[in-house]
Amino acid sequence: MSETPMRARAVVDLAALRANVRALRARAPRAQLMAVVKADAYGHGAVPCARAARQAGAQWLGTATPQEALALRAAGDRGRLMCWLWTPGGPWREAVEADIDISVSGLWALQELTGAVRAAGRPARVQLKIDTGLGRNGCQPADWEKLVAGAVDAEREGLIRVTGIWSHFACADEPGHPSIQAQLAVFKDAVAYAEAQGLTPEVRHIANSPATLTLPETHFDLVRTGVAIYGISPSPEVGAPDDFGLRPVMTLSASLASVKRVPGGHGVSYGHLYTTPGETTLALVPVGYADGIPRAASGTGPVLVGGKWRTVAGRVAMDQFVVDLGGDSAHVGDEAVLFGPGDRGEPTAEDWARATGTIAYEVVTRISARVPRVYVGEYDSDMCDQGNSEHDNEVDDTGDA
Repeated sequence: MSETPMRARAVVDLAALRANVRALRARAPRAQLMAVVKADAYGHGAVPCARAARQAGAQWLGTATPQEALALRAAGDRGRLMCWLWTPGGPWREAVEADIDISVSGLWALQELTGAVRAAGRPARVQLKIDTGLGRNGCQPADWEKLVAGAVDAEREGLIRVTGIWSHFACADEPGHPSIQAQLAVFKDAVAYAEAQGLTPEVRHIANSPATLTLPETHFDLVRTGVAIYGISPSPEVGAPDDFGLRPVMTLSASLASVKRVPGGHGVSYGHLYTTPGETTLALVPVGYADGIPRAASGTGPVLVGGKWRTVAGRVAMDQFVVDLGGDSAHVGDEAVLFGPGDRGEPTAEDWARATGTIAYEVVTRISARVPRVYVGEYDSDMCDQGNSEHDNEVDDTGDA
């Protein structure tokens, strides 16, 4: 870890991430695993996390946007890589030339893609997405025959290779929800129809993190694990990270910028939403909503200072917030831990989610780029060409190298 003093830091434990990937692979032993590193790996850093996931045996990486996928290729990744959020005029040719699996949900996308393929002079790897009930991207079942027919024609022309058929659950994080089996039935029908028309996908997949953890019948050929590889449970209903052998990967902390005694009745931060009940010590934590700290954490966000939980006193500002230390003392430069694995009694991202009325996914993803990421648990290795490295079994994961 760098010894340079920092206002704030997000420490990302890549050894924990590798261990999480291995634990998830064990949950789906007959399926390949995709590590989803969209949104800068949920705020953890896409390139280092992608590399660590590959080292732990992730055969696939997944991104939302083609720009995210192309950035991974530029960083040296050469394994199987899929992206799914396309808009008209997207960088089709660049993705084809970079050997990226391209998700197609409608004929408009297939038409744009095949045009780019003719310019690129090589076939595209295509995964067809069926909307089984989530209602976002994906082809409606009523239009599936037309999309499959278009894909069959394009494959016969040598323009594309249909490598996958996939979908996404709406409520897999709510065990027992009736939509799960309904979506699964639609998915199976869509796959059967496509295969009957002559398509032979390499992978069929619908399982996200919660389905990977709790629904083995949904694993098929590939599971897509997103938030779980970062050691965060998809929902309290699914279970705690410890229940599945997962460990939170990010620890967010800051150095106190000010510590001072103030009298009782002293207003704190904008609007004086908090007034000191008596003489006390206030500590200034130099992060705010520009760093990704929710303004909704005003008066509710938990912070560990001096071995005790404190609560944000008053309103979170753009760059800072205050905690009331009561009768305790602290010094400028002391550490304030906002969230982490909880090993030292610090809050977790889930604690912040509960305090701010959101989900832990958002808590980690919104931490902004002006908070430096500090990587621990790394070891020297090039990105794996095929995405199935098991080198991680040969190293000691306990170090902070």
